[in-house]
This record gives sequence, C-alpha cells and structure tokens, in this order.
Amino acid sequence: MQIDIKTSNVEQIRQTFSHVARRLGADKPASRYQEATLELQPETNFHYRPLWEPDRELYDKRRTAIRMNDWYAFKDPRQYYYGAYTITRARQQDAMEKSLDFVGKRGLLSNLDDNARVRIASLIVPLRHVEWAANTNNCYVTGYGWGTAITQATMFHSMDRLGLAQYQSRIGLLLDGNTGASLTEGKQRWLEDPTWQPLRRAVENLMVVRDWFETFVAQNLVLDGLLYPLVYTHIDAALAKQYGPGLSLLHEFSVTWFDETSRWVDATVKTAATESPANAACIGGWIRDWRAQVLAGLQPIADEALGDQAAAAIASVVATFDARLAKLGIAWPDATSADASSASNTAPAEASHG
Repeated sequence: MQIDIKTSNVEQIRQTFSHVARRLGADKPASRYQEATLELQPETNFHYRPLWEPDRELYDKRRTAIRMNDWYAFKDPRQYYYGAYTITRARQQDAMEKSLDFVGKRGLLSNLDDNARVRIASLIVPLRHVEWAANTNNCYVTGYGWGTAITQATMFHSMDRLGLAQYQSRIGLLLDGNTGASLTEGKQRWLEDPTWQPLRRAVENLMVVRDWFETFVAQNLVLDGLLYPLVYTHIDAALAKQYGPGLSLLHEFSVTWFDETSRWVDATVKTAATESPANAACIGGWIRDWRAQVLAGLQPIADEALGDQAAAAIASVVATFDARLAKLGIAWPDATSADASSASNTAPAEASHG
C-alpha cells in the first residue's frame, strides 16, 4: 500500500484586524506590535467629561502644547508590546538576581568597612526616591497622554522605574545587612541633606507639571539624560576605584536599561520635533528650562562624590547630552553649557504647573 502525503496551503481571508487594515492596507500583514498599538486610543462615546476638568474630554489632545497630524506617527524602535516587553524584562531580571546573589554571597558590599558602606549608601540609596518620582511621572503621561503609541510605552517605562527603585533598595539592604537602616538614612538624606535638596526641588517641580509631553521631555530626556551618565558612569567609576567592583555589578542593569530606553525616548522626541517648527520651539524651551534646573540639582551631588573631578565630569555629561540633542535636530534658545552654577533658583514656566 502506498501513502502519498501532500500539503495544502490555506490562504488567510484577512491579514489583520480591520482597524489595523484601514491604516496599513487590507493586504498587508501586521506585526504583533502594530496590532497591539495602532488605532486603539478611545475617541468617541465617552460617558462623561472629567469632573475635575469639565472643559476637556476624558482623553483630550489639548492637554499638551504639542500638535500632531497623526499621533500614531510615534514608533517604539524596540517594538515593545506586552508580550515582548515582559519576556525581555524577565530575562534581565534573572540576570540581575544572579548579580545580587553573587554580590551578597561574597560580601562585596557588606564586608566593606563602615565608612565605605555609609558613603556608598549616602550617594546611591537616595536615588530610589528619584526613581519613584519617575514612576509617578510616567504614570501621569500614561493617564493623560493621547495615543497608544506613546501611552503603552510609558506604562512599561513607569514599571521599569518601580523596578529600578526596588533595585536601589536591594543595594541598600546589602549594605546594611538587611536591617533597613540604609533605607531610613537614605530617606532622611533625601528630605534633609543639603546635598540632595536642589535635585529634590527639581524632581518635585517636575511632579506638578500639567502638560504631559513636557513631563515626558523633562523626565525621560533631560533628567535621565543628565543624571544617568553622571551617576552610572562617573560616580560609579569613582566608587569602584575606591571600594571595588561590587556596586558596578549591580549597576549593570541600569546602564543597559538606559541605553535601551534612550533609543525610544529619542525617537519619540524627534518625531514630535520634526512635525512642525512650533513643536520644535516648544520642546527646545522645555529643554532649556529643565536642563538648567537638573544641572543645578546634580552639581552638589557631583561635588560630594567626585571632589576635584566634579567639574570635568559635569562638563563631560553636558557635552554628551548636547551632542545627543544635536543628533535629534533640537536647539534651545539662550542656552549655554555653563549655566549650572547660576540656575539653582530657576523654575519652569509658571504656565506649565498646576
């Protein structure tokens, strides 16, 4: 008996969902990212206007000064939708847990002398409050932003910041032997230490900005773009030279995470800025204001951590940041690279705050 095995091809009647097909074309298959992103923003049939802002719709494009002909022009170069995002972060978390176990078992932080542990904690643990604020700010963008292309990515980003805050807490617990003393001390430093008050002021000013795209630019481009290179490159290197590589092992996730998310932040800001000269001017003004505030906040921390090398580190961070903006084609009015020392009393435009 002979058996012939044959294959049959079944042609799909539809390549994707109808709302995606209307944008891409009926015959074009869509990626999972496109299906999870395009045309999902609610626009009609709302039950009520928000009671706290009755002149606005529940989702309203007028909540930002940025104007876009197509809010789905924003693309995440990482192509993150829920599945891809969670799989990637789960792998990274496994690697981070191994690093935490390695450092903990070998006592790379807990075996340092008291002065070393106190110094590391004083410079690193208060940053968990910066990460918590970043979580809150990105939640705000998610809640009030318009277009799934932005808001789903900022929701992922906000959860990243919560995880980063928890990792800073874990570092504190490794330093104090799981007593929690470093966390308590870090909170007091954040609230009372003069070294941290200029940065705390900038962070808290940012938490009351009403324009959600300004929040996005100020938090994810300016604050992170200046703080992360200073802390995780210059300060981390100085601490590693003094106290060994234990802390650097635990900072590796933060370094790779910043490099990854910067691609998405840059793509988002560039798309908005190239939409119109008005958008570009608006974004440039925000960068000018927040750049000055953030640099003023970082200067005392750099001085405390780096001493005589602080000026060179700040100059390097500013040069890298300005080169990043130049690649995005963004200019800001009346900006100078030496405005940090005179900017401690600079505040964002009053119209931006609630």
